[in-house]
Amino acid sequence: MFIMKRENSAVRVATIGFAGKSAQSFFDLLKGAQVRTVLDIRLNNTSQLAGFAKKQDLPYFLDKLCNAAYVEMPELAPEPDLLKRYQGKELAWDDFTAEYIELIAKRRVESKLDVDLFRSACLLCSEHLPHHCHRRLAVEYLNSQWNSRMTINHLS
Repeated sequence: MFIMKRENSAVRVATIGFAGKSAQSFFDLLKGAQVRTVLDIRLNNTSQLAGFAKKQDLPYFLDKLCNAAYVEMPELAPEPDLLKRYQGKELAWDDFTAEYIELIAKRRVESKLDVDLFRSACLLCSEHLPHHCHRRLAVEYLNSQWNSRMTINHLS
């Protein structure tokens, strides 16, 4: 009998931002990528600006439209002051990146989170594209700490 060891297999993970997307586009991207769990790493996930992606509504939509689960993951969210300084243009992107990586390293997220939770998962944030978003930084950091076990797909 053949048994595949899950811990040695590649972990397929995606990232997505809801800004600039219609609900149809957002949920179609998740379905197309066969996402089974959305990992919400936003600091502000209850705002009216989140629209269809509000924490209160998203679990229902994910279940009904994508047969996917919702997990809030605040350990990968930036600190409020860090985000405020970046959004207020007090911090350049490179400085935000350094402080954010230092923050999640100090939190020791790589030892507190189970890599299997990321299997067929998608990190959610608000930024439309991943280039200047902490979701890209988070997944790249974890991948480096977990010996490149993840294949990453940025949905846009």
